[in-house]
Amino acid sequence: MRLPFVLLTVAGLGVGYTAPANAIGCISGGVAGAVAGHMAHHGVLGAIGGCVAGHEYHKHHKQAAQQQNVQQQNTTGAPESASQGTQPERTQ
Repeated sequence: MRLPFVLLTVAGLGVGYTAPANAIGCISGGVAGAVAGHMAHHGVLGAIGGCVAGHEYHKHHKQAAQQQNVQQQNTTGAPESASQGTQPERTQ
């Protein structure tokens, strides 16, 4: 009788705590992996592998997009003399 009460109390405490989930790509990768794993009779392993692969793919894609944005900002916001590689002349 005491164990269910303790478990419900612990579960109730966990409901109030919400942490940000960084599982972008995991859901779609997990679904695709589960379907592929189901065909090979390993649905759970496929879902886990698909989740990891989908998350890594999304992370790589996000980094590439950020790098492209930085490069675009550097090329459009650079002064003309800096983009040509010339240095100002020195006067004596």
